[in-house]
Amino acid sequence: MYFARHFYHPEPTIVFLMMKKIFTKSILTFLFLLFLSDAFAVTLPAIFGDHMVLQQNSEVTMWGWGKPSEEITVTGSWDGKAVKTKASNLAQWQVKLQTPAAGGPYTVTIQGYNTIQINDVLMGEVWLCSGQSNMEWSTRAGIDNGQQEIPTANYPEIRFFSVAYKSTDAPQTDLRGEWVVCTPETMPGFSAVGYFFGRDLHKNLKYPVGLINSSWGGTPAEVWINEKAIAQNEMLAQDAAKQKEVPYGPVKPGKVYNAMIAPLIPYRIAGALWYQGESNVGSPDNYTPLLSTLIQNWRTEWGNDFPFYYVQIAPYKYGGQSGVRLRDAQRRVLNAVPNTGMVVISDVGNIDDIHPRNKIPVGQRLANLALNKTYGKTNIIPMGPLYRDMKVEGNKIRVNFDYADGLKANGKEVTHFEVAGADQKFYKATAKVAGKSVLVQAKEVKKPVAVRFAWDNQAEPNLVNKAGLPASSFRTDDWLIQ
Repeated sequence: MYFARHFYHPEPTIVFLMMKKIFTKSILTFLFLLFLSDAFAVTLPAIFGDHMVLQQNSEVTMWGWGKPSEEITVTGSWDGKAVKTKASNLAQWQVKLQTPAAGGPYTVTIQGYNTIQINDVLMGEVWLCSGQSNMEWSTRAGIDNGQQEIPTANYPEIRFFSVAYKSTDAPQTDLRGEWVVCTPETMPGFSAVGYFFGRDLHKNLKYPVGLINSSWGGTPAEVWINEKAIAQNEMLAQDAAKQKEVPYGPVKPGKVYNAMIAPLIPYRIAGALWYQGESNVGSPDNYTPLLSTLIQNWRTEWGNDFPFYYVQIAPYKYGGQSGVRLRDAQRRVLNAVPNTGMVVISDVGNIDDIHPRNKIPVGQRLANLALNKTYGKTNIIPMGPLYRDMKVEGNKIRVNFDYADGLKANGKEVTHFEVAGADQKFYKATAKVAGKSVLVQAKEVKKPVAVRFAWDNQAEPNLVNKAGLPASSFRTDDWLIQ
């Protein structure tokens, strides 16, 4: 009884407060420990994730973040070799892995204070697709014969990574995006040109293909180049300063490079595809050094002289001669920069639409270019006829072409040639195919000195090779164009 009378019975409210205090302390302790685990956790940039494709038979770089001095081990399931490193005082780490031949799926395990496992990793060919709206243009946006292609876009070994729009003032280390498997559900939202390129590559090589699409409609080439590279060229810097602000994207040098290219470096790629130029027709004659600078800048930053293949802009109703001058500037990049290739699409464009919907041939031609030049498929003709040189023969000019096997006119007569004498006046010429060359003459020009081909913004010429690929516009003179 004494015990019963004198034992302390706390009030229910006091018990509740005591329990609440203990519970709150436990929750805070748990959250603190969770915070510590997150703070000390190994993390990866978005480009590394489930379903990714790594470049086969290569030394690839993986990188991320961790606590300074944290020991980190990266292991690929293909060989089980553990590659060890430590995070730096900047909380950054990087390792190099040797990848096997095409195949998979594999896993990659990253072990630090925590463990990350990346699943369904394939070894194959990785290509970067970049540029403006014609590269960005998806099957869902509307392309010729696109609806028929969607149901058959079931390729488990083709993987897509789409980089989200972003611009910044300084180079970034991460971006938004994720790897997805090519299916009828994912294909319609990806770059149409990129998809049809990747599909043909996959069908011919039987390798997995990873496609990274980093493109932004309406952007000039300057925004895709490291600002420092532009600043080193006075002409390009002055030209860039003339770009006027637009509502649909940045125009200043480096803004998109910083946010949508820099974070991808040094993810190992087999090569790059480029479809851009429409936003640079305001200064067409500077496009040769501009695109050359972009290619060299990317290769330098990646530390890899990868192939760079691009699409010549299509005929369109530009003002003056700006469109054809830019096309010719694109052609000249082939001689200015090694390991490059160009696809001509004058036969599949639309002079009334700056976004021609016939995207399937564009992707296929890029694939043929890569299959020949990068993968050694010599039975595939990579490009249309390209001007090589000319020779005056009396009152005629003989124009010689590369990639000219089976040179012919898609029609009765070859069109769109003009010749001029020393007075620099061009006249419509008659043209006749002679083997891998074309003989041109104009009755008004007795002593010809120069020739131009398809020299018009809207020109859709009919000179092709046996693969049916069209010849690029060109001019042999260097006379001042007003």
